[in-house]
Amino acid sequence: MQISLDQQVALVTGASSGIGAGAAKALAAAGAAVVINYHSQAEPAEALARQINADGGRALALGADVSNEADVERLFAQTLEAFGSLDILVANSGMQKDASAVDMTLADWNQVIGVNLTGQFLCARAALRIFNKQGIRKGVSRAAGKIIHMSSVHQRIPWAGHVNYAASKGGVDMLMQTLAQEVSHQRIRINGIAPGAIHTAINRDATSGDHLQDLLKLIPYGRVGEVEDIANAVVFLASDASDYIVGTTLFIDGGMSLYPEFRGNG
Repeated sequence: MQISLDQQVALVTGASSGIGAGAAKALAAAGAAVVINYHSQAEPAEALARQINADGGRALALGADVSNEADVERLFAQTLEAFGSLDILVANSGMQKDASAVDMTLADWNQVIGVNLTGQFLCARAALRIFNKQGIRKGVSRAAGKIIHMSSVHQRIPWAGHVNYAASKGGVDMLMQTLAQEVSHQRIRINGIAPGAIHTAINRDATSGDHLQDLLKLIPYGRVGEVEDIANAVVFLASDASDYIVGTTLFIDGGMSLYPEFRGNG
């Protein structure tokens, strides 16, 4: 199956590294112009944009804090100014501030909820306003717009010591489903991706060395995921090949969300 996103414009939040950077590369390789959003890491985002442009694509790095309403509005306005339209939003920005519930500060709770959940709402709202004005661009996409919410297996699996993160991802799941229910009649497609353990810088300790064997006990498929596993799914959900998929979360986790600890224990 050949997927082309030619003439489409994608905005990927939190795209200076990890899953976001992988998604931006894959979308560009499929033909989309890509806005690479970053918060604090300008240089890797700008380097990725330079690489995509050197390879014949179109890319622009733009800084914004997705938990800040004014920043989000500016980010989307700059996207339209640079590329003239928006077809795809990958709401990927996320963070962790881990502690036991009794030790967690309100500031750490609010910061994680602000980025992981409120940030996804603000970006989705901005994208929906553009999609509504823009309508279906005939010959470009069958949908008026596509939003892909990046969640986690922890929208389903409780995670002690990470109550703010798990709560934010549970919220992302219901945010995605409710938005899909609300706007799908306008031919706007909203879906989610829930990654499991993926080889990224933030997961380096958990996915290597002595911790790896313990982690693999939680993954029935027997390997840790790669960024490309997620990026391929992003391109699919952004394309007309998935045009009848609405309000669904795709778990990309090697089976982690199957609760493998219960194998043989039923």
